[in-house]
Amino acid sequence: MTLTNVQPSRLAAPRRGASPRARKPWRIGALIRSHLILAFIALTTLLPFAWMFFTSFKPLQEIDQLKFVPHEWHPENYPAVFQQIPFGIYYFNSVFVAMWVTFLGVLTSAMAAYAFARLRWRGRDTVFKLYLGTLMIPGIVTMIPNYALMVKLHLLDSYTALIVPAAFSAFGTFLLRQFMLSIPPALDEAASIDGATPWQVFWNVIMPLARPGLIALAIFTFLGNYGSFYWPLIMIKSEHIRTLPIGMLYFDTIYGRQTNLLMAASVMNIIPLIILFVATQKFLVKGIQLGAVKG
Repeated sequence: MTLTNVQPSRLAAPRRGASPRARKPWRIGALIRSHLILAFIALTTLLPFAWMFFTSFKPLQEIDQLKFVPHEWHPENYPAVFQQIPFGIYYFNSVFVAMWVTFLGVLTSAMAAYAFARLRWRGRDTVFKLYLGTLMIPGIVTMIPNYALMVKLHLLDSYTALIVPAAFSAFGTFLLRQFMLSIPPALDEAASIDGATPWQVFWNVIMPLARPGLIALAIFTFLGNYGSFYWPLIMIKSEHIRTLPIGMLYFDTIYGRQTNLLMAASVMNIIPLIILFVATQKFLVKGIQLGAVKG
């Protein structure tokens, strides 16, 4: 059979076993370039953390040098932090306040979200829009009224002043409301037919199904309050109630310039947060994705 007898369509047809990447080699180059760009961005982001980690092992005289890795390693910088400041007390206060704020914030946000998403009452949508409008108000604007309220209630310099004002969140209500809207309403109707009260429907039906959203909100709330700075700064006067950000501020100003010890305290400060984020990352992503199903 000569070449002229072959149909043109068969000559133009691609080989059956050829892969899509073989037909489009430019995709491989684009994939490599995108990975290189992402790797460069990741390294740029990790560079300050790497500098902080290596600086925490340097002696004070090597801080201003251009050497990235310390010439002599000094792990005794970490015990020295506990000798100069009550780091354990500061750490306990931060975790204690953050856990209580997380518990109360998730509980109050879940109850408000249930009222806005599952219960029907007059003016519900209007009240919800007004409630969301509080997200547009900067926190610095409400700081003075909250401070005046704490003064009138005689709650200054106490754990209550750190916990109660942060226990209510419009963002948490919005997040859980969007999540609860994705739960079929037939479950509420079935539970009501069986004689369940609205509280039983909320606690026994909605809350277990909203667990991914609750976990995501708990992570957001804990991470946000663990590193809170401005509100504890104006609320706390006593040393035994100071949280980590406030304690490290006093450590940096009172005891002089000790960058190596400050970096050691910072490393001990962020390591629990990194472990928490890595351990709960899948719950965080799942909760955000499921909460965005229905608006």
